[in-house]
Amino acid sequence: MPEIQQRRRDRLRAELAARDADVALITSGVNVRYLTGLASSNAAVLVPADGEAVLATDSRYALTAEREAPDTELVVTRAVEADLAALAAQRGLARLAYEAHEMTVERRDGLAATDGLALRPLGRAVEELRIVKDPAELALLGQACSLTGQAFDQVAPQITAGMTERQLAVLIERAMIEAGAEKPAFDTIVASGPNGAIPHHEPGGRAFVAGDLITIDCGARVGGYHADMTRTVLLGPPAGWQREVYELVAAAQQAGIAAATPGAEAADVDAAARDVIERAGYGEFFSHGLGHGVGLEIHEAPALGPGRPGKLADRVPITVEPGIYLPGRGGVRIEDTLVVRSGTPPAARDLLTMTTTATSRELLVL
Repeated sequence: MPEIQQRRRDRLRAELAARDADVALITSGVNVRYLTGLASSNAAVLVPADGEAVLATDSRYALTAEREAPDTELVVTRAVEADLAALAAQRGLARLAYEAHEMTVERRDGLAATDGLALRPLGRAVEELRIVKDPAELALLGQACSLTGQAFDQVAPQITAGMTERQLAVLIERAMIEAGAEKPAFDTIVASGPNGAIPHHEPGGRAFVAGDLITIDCGARVGGYHADMTRTVLLGPPAGWQREVYELVAAAQQAGIAAATPGAEAADVDAAARDVIERAGYGEFFSHGLGHGVGLEIHEAPALGPGRPGKLADRVPITVEPGIYLPGRGGVRIEDTLVVRSGTPPAARDLLTMTTTATSRELLVL
């Protein structure tokens, strides 16, 4: 889809004048992919204010680059950054904006040593462009979320006492791959019983027992785009505290989803959900932000949390994932990926992560 990448590069070009730059050197692998379509472990791209972009990668990716980015000039080299910096200087593009946030001091010093260049900070300009997704991106994200829900629906009925956290994680990841995902979006989290009090518990050999709350955080990746979904299920009849905490988290999530509208402050969306939990006396047990953007990375801007800056906009995919974590007892987290939309109130059709065996409002008792 070269025309899509061309439009993205044009949007970046519009940012260069504000940064007093003739050209941008993009070295973040994710940002190179966003602007050119090339996924590579060794690539960079020059985007001048005027003229054709220049993509550099080594011989391992040359043929892929020709296929994915036919509208760019291609330089085949191992030293992608140094050679593109030298090329910019040779072409009189002296004011070069670079991505300082992803560059080491050593690499930055290498750029600064290039004769004829004056460095400028680009900031996170490309990451800011990536916040609002185009229709092609939303389609890929929707596919990833759909496969995630299918995999969960397939595996959830197989959860039994005696199964280990690690076994369940493997089952879910295999189901996503078999359904068509290119890979899991991240290492699946399965946290059972008291381990559920650890938001990012690494699944291990603990076997499930009756009475366990089991938190499952998983996602599929399709075309580079990451899904993110969490469900908490219960093995056996619920104790009173378990149902209370689950219903509280579900209510908090619905409050957060309702607040996630274009123009809403990121901190206010977090507060809408957090207030529900705090009013019930569990505020100290909700220890992380409400959510984050998703796309070519599993965690992208915007961040939803106390004091987080920025406003939501149309066509911004985010997660809404409140949780309560009780040390020694267990925890509940419910997470969905949804797309902030203009013109309509939040509705089920805006949710991308849909499952039939466990909706975000019902506790699945196995």
